[in-house]
Amino acid sequence: RAMAVATVSACAMLASAPGAHAELNKFEAARGGEFNRGSAQQFGGYDLRSEDVVKKYGKDLRLSNFTAADMRFAKLRGANLRGAYLMKAVAPETDFTGADLSDALMDRMVLVKANLSQANLSRVVLTSSDMEGAIIDGADFSDALLDKKTQQALCKTASGKNEETGVDTRQSLGCSGGRARASSP
Repeated sequence: RAMAVATVSACAMLASAPGAHAELNKFEAARGGEFNRGSAQQFGGYDLRSEDVVKKYGKDLRLSNFTAADMRFAKLRGANLRGAYLMKAVAPETDFTGADLSDALMDRMVLVKANLSQANLSRVVLTSSDMEGAIIDGADFSDALLDKKTQQALCKTASGKNEETGVDTRQSLGCSGGRARASSP
């Protein structure tokens, strides 16, 4: 009987517990984001079409959530998007010139004709994404996870050296020697 009462009490406590929320509380927001490592702004599902995101929200967009955002023709020149979540974002012809996208999750993203010139894409996850016609002059893809097909397509137009990291774009993509360094999901 004591066990039944304890079980009922435990179930009642669990049922009345508040749900978990992924958004930042006022203390985390005041410290500059989750774990004090970035702005962690929420743009998931937002309509940012033709928006100058840097002008409106600032350059520090570290760890921000852009999941499934509509970013067509948006401007993110020089933005710090380190560790940002960009899964399923739609960003054709978006300007990421000089942006730091290192450690970002960019899988299943639409980047058709996006400008990634001089962008740092080190260690990004960029699988199942459409990068047809993307401009990648001087982009750094060091240790990025790409589909083999995407890597091979990017190697056809890859050129330049990243001014910030000093890394050659073709080398960072593993283009030399015809051997693909990219992974398949």
